Amino acid sequence: MKLPLFGLCLFGALLTGGIAVAHHGWGSYDAGRVMTITGNVERADWENPHVMVMVPYQGKSWEAVLAPPFRMNARGLNPDMIKPGTQVRLEGYPSTRTATEMRAERIVVSGKTYELR
Repeated sequence: MKLPLFGLCLFGALLTGGIAVAHHGWGSYDAGRVMTITGNVERADWENPHVMVMVPYQGKSWEAVLAPPFRMNARGLNPDMIKPGTQVRLEGYPSTRTATEMRAERIVVSGKTYELR
């Protein structure tokens, strides 16, 4: 009886550990360097823990980490507004770990600015 319970606990610990690693903290972004990217969305993933979009910038595809889906909805954004092909302007902070990643603080879609934090 103890062995199956131990196995279940171990499985749970491994599962939540993987999720914690996948969700990095905001400390890995350089808040001292504001950057702006304007381009057409190549890919958009409307999923927890954060919505992500890929936008071309300086010859490379940049991944922008946006807000969680519930906050995007609360701010008036929905998946149809940032689908591939949509032009966006992203303002935020570059990653200190990944050369082509940023944390977006705001997004401009169809001329309207949405604050993400």
